[in-house]
Amino acid sequence: MKTDIHPDYQLVIFNDLASGEKVLTRTTTTSQKTMEWEDGNTYPVIDVEISAASHPFYTGKQRIMDTAGRVERFNARFKGFGGKK
Repeated sequence: MKTDIHPDYQLVIFNDLASGEKVLTRTTTTSQKTMEWEDGNTYPVIDVEISAASHPFYTGKQRIMDTAGRVERFNARFKGFGGKK
């Protein structure tokens, strides 16, 4: 690799705000906010709104939409719209 062209690669804690899960990983991004990790060291923290720990696709807690009710409401609302003149 060429020297002095790559960004700094450092340990950072990603904090999932939805589930409260924290992950220590390496990244090029950083933060002013810090937190002490389980090993006793202090690392920068990046708060994320959603991660694999809280996303419905990965947790299997997807919400089922009431599509039949939505279609009926749509049809009732627009039943006379665009009729032949």
